Amino acid sequence: MHYMRMHVLLPSMTPSSTEGRWDARLWAALGVLCTVVFLDALDVSMVGVALPSIQADLGLSTSSLQWVVSGYVLGYGGLLLLGGRTADLLGRRRVFLVALAVFAVASLLGGLVSDGALLIAARFVKGISAAFTAPAALSIITTTFAEGPARNRALSIFTASGASGFSLGLVISGLLTGLGWRWTFLMPVPVALLALAAALRFLPRQQEERAEGGHDLVGAATITGSMLLLVFAVVEAPEAGWGSLRTVGSLLAAAALLAAFVVTERRVRHPLVRLGILRSGPIVRANLGLVILFGSYVGFQFVAMQYFQNFLHWSALETALAFLPAGLLVAVTSTKMGGLADRYGTARLIAVGAAALAAGYAFFLRIDEAPDLATLVVPGMVLLGIAFALSFPSLNIQATNGVADDEQGLASGLLNTSGQVGGAVVLAVVTAVLTSGTGADPLDGFRAAIAVSGALALAGLVIALTGLRGARTAVAVRDDAALQAPEPA
Repeated sequence: MHYMRMHVLLPSMTPSSTEGRWDARLWAALGVLCTVVFLDALDVSMVGVALPSIQADLGLSTSSLQWVVSGYVLGYGGLLLLGGRTADLLGRRRVFLVALAVFAVASLLGGLVSDGALLIAARFVKGISAAFTAPAALSIITTTFAEGPARNRALSIFTASGASGFSLGLVISGLLTGLGWRWTFLMPVPVALLALAAALRFLPRQQEERAEGGHDLVGAATITGSMLLLVFAVVEAPEAGWGSLRTVGSLLAAAALLAAFVVTERRVRHPLVRLGILRSGPIVRANLGLVILFGSYVGFQFVAMQYFQNFLHWSALETALAFLPAGLLVAVTSTKMGGLADRYGTARLIAVGAAALAAGYAFFLRIDEAPDLATLVVPGMVLLGIAFALSFPSLNIQATNGVADDEQGLASGLLNTSGQVGGAVVLAVVTAVLTSGTGADPLDGFRAAIAVSGALALAGLVIALTGLRGARTAVAVRDDAALQAPEPA
């Protein structure tokens, strides 16, 4: 065995006791983790509405402005896998605390700087810190709560916090931007500091056995370099051109580093990623599902922002409120998904969520010069909210079930990486479609860009249905084995 198993347990708890009533200290620890993932997700979406104000105040060009968003995605998506494995090897609590402190400092700097380059640098550092806090927090939960109802309940609360942060980020940003764009950066600072103080008190020190052997530095360098180059290539491609030497060269270099990483992991004694984890169909489907869910929604959100603000001339707050039905639905219902997963299984919830996602995008293909709120915007947003509420917790549960404690950080890092890289790639494709001038009517461009998200959602539905068939086969095999088992004497 390459790594000794690690455990993260509250002093008064054992794995089995988490299946019963949770005490106040356990709720406090879970609350800290949920607060931090809420901040991480909030930061992904909150800057969007503030971009015009940032551009005007700092005098940024359009190409520079995109890096306020892309800088965060680059740090987050490029280092998530390394962040997850670092949490496994160096200690989840330690990694979580250090990264959270860095997040608070970078947020403060981002709200105080008056130079575009420094703002982008602060966003990049925040992305790096989130790349370590997110998988560390998720793996703390999955190693604290026993697999089954207790873990499903905890994960549904945890993922509801992340989904709510992402969904409500635009609404909060719309309110804060009215006071000044700097408040979108400064608001997380006191919350992060309070979460840090609470984490020091309520997250217990790990009772762990140190990992055997050395660290896979070559694997870490190659996979991190590959992810960074991939994200860099796709966010720069709309401006540089998909056929440009810079884009093609970056993509080829990313592929070469990925190939080197696979070769390294097959040969090294203590790999950063045990490639065998990818032999699990449910885990692979969960990662593909998050690529599609998060990627398609990031692309759709970008298009909707352009449509509402630039075409319909809605205010920042009006635009933010258009997303409110989806955000409220996720916030209110996602905490119940653990019980639904226990009853119906993750495969069914993911399939229904995928269908709702495709239907939501189909609604927005009907956009025109005067969209009706009651028959287009609200129903479409409600369907997208249902999709997130059902799919996001279920994908997290499915991606970590059956994984050993010493690889929970790896599984968490893989899942988060899938979401962030998916978001970066789809956003680049959607931006290219939107700016390609598909017709004289700008609505044609909006519809074509939304159709990209819709096509991805349909692909996700096919994958989800495949998983549903696999789940039925597994149940049939278990039932057959039970029937053939000898009766007890």
